[in-house]
Amino acid sequence: MKPSIPKGTRDFNPSQVRKRNYLFDTIRSVFELYGYQPIETPTMEQLSTLTGKYGEEGDKLLFKVLNNGDFLAKADQEALVAGDSVRLAPSIARRGLRYDLTVPFARFVVMYQHELPFPFKRYQIQPVWRADRPQKGRYQEFYQCDVDVVGSDSLLYEAELVQIYDEVFARLGLRVKIKLNNRKVLAGMAEVAGISDRFVDMTVAIDKLDKIGWEGVQKEMADRGIPANAVEQIAAMLGASSPEELRAPLANSLLGAKGVEELETLWRLLASCELTNEVAFDPTLARGLSYYTGCIFEVEAKDAQMGSIGGGGRYDDLTGIFGLSGVSGVGVSFGAERIYDVMEELALFPSTTGDSLQLIFLALDEATFDYAFRCLQQMRRAGIAAELYPEPAKMKKQMKYANARQAPYVVIIGSEEMNSGRLALKNMVSGEQQQLELERIIELIQE
Repeated sequence: MKPSIPKGTRDFNPSQVRKRNYLFDTIRSVFELYGYQPIETPTMEQLSTLTGKYGEEGDKLLFKVLNNGDFLAKADQEALVAGDSVRLAPSIARRGLRYDLTVPFARFVVMYQHELPFPFKRYQIQPVWRADRPQKGRYQEFYQCDVDVVGSDSLLYEAELVQIYDEVFARLGLRVKIKLNNRKVLAGMAEVAGISDRFVDMTVAIDKLDKIGWEGVQKEMADRGIPANAVEQIAAMLGASSPEELRAPLANSLLGAKGVEELETLWRLLASCELTNEVAFDPTLARGLSYYTGCIFEVEAKDAQMGSIGGGGRYDDLTGIFGLSGVSGVGVSFGAERIYDVMEELALFPSTTGDSLQLIFLALDEATFDYAFRCLQQMRRAGIAAELYPEPAKMKKQMKYANARQAPYVVIIGSEEMNSGRLALKNMVSGEQQQLELERIIELIQE
């Protein structure tokens, strides 16, 4: 059998894992700096927890997990015979792989509400799964790095999340554009255009603007039953360059006016922050997920052709679907896989993310092998990452291994070195070699 992995998934070699850990550690350190706490949730959730939370497009991308044992025993036979997969699924699959980390977080908050301090600030770095068509920057298994706060309506947290985005990308050396909008503004547009009942259709279409262009968006709106005159009104409002420009067009919509006010408040708070990256108002930013109700965010890389590398927003009552109403939350996510790909493309990973191994002992015969093994223990007790080639093989073979591991130093031990206690330390970068006692070698590497 030819070995393979499922489409949309990836293996990572040691070098790649170290780079990914550098990325995760950088993100985690900023989350901690802003007072967020870590949690984890299961890979699988009840399918009822996940369905209906991501809009019609999202529900199609849920990975479903078949029931244990004979999963057809309790299958909906009519749906099975009819080949109706939508009706069949609930009877053969009660669980699904999580699509994102936000809905599981809402479920977590409801289950542990009596144990949590509110506002509750959490971060979560775990993989999610989506049955999407794999392409550049889009995978079926990928990590999300989420940071959320629930239990407060304060726009302070929107400003804080912009700061978190800015600081993480500044630390990574990645230039980005942080785009902001408000779902209330979009709802106001739908209201003044007379299509409030088509709000979801409108936002789903607008969310595809980068992929299909404005003509494609117009066609999609028309296909979804939105009248041509309404499309024209919406197009005019989507051309606004600042929230202030939407005050007059949305004056007759209480919800739209509230959205403009929230954006202006957010901008006022951000005015006192020293930001490294560009922050811009984008009225075409829609965020297709249906649970967003207020400010929404999206991040794009400036120096690479890649889709969104981060996004999120305010959700006023996501916990309400699990029985805890009136708990507002806001959060953003970092698209770790895309960020990794962009940083690789732009060569932004520091050289220090390489192999952590500092030294390799090479023994020339059986007697010196035992001696080298004792030296190895002292080296490790001193906190130095070291190893011993597993057999006294030919020197060429041992050196080839040391080069492959990119060890900065090797210690070569023959009978002369063992008897004198002065070991041959070779710098694998400069080629310099010197005879030193083990204690001095430890001091040199520690320095």
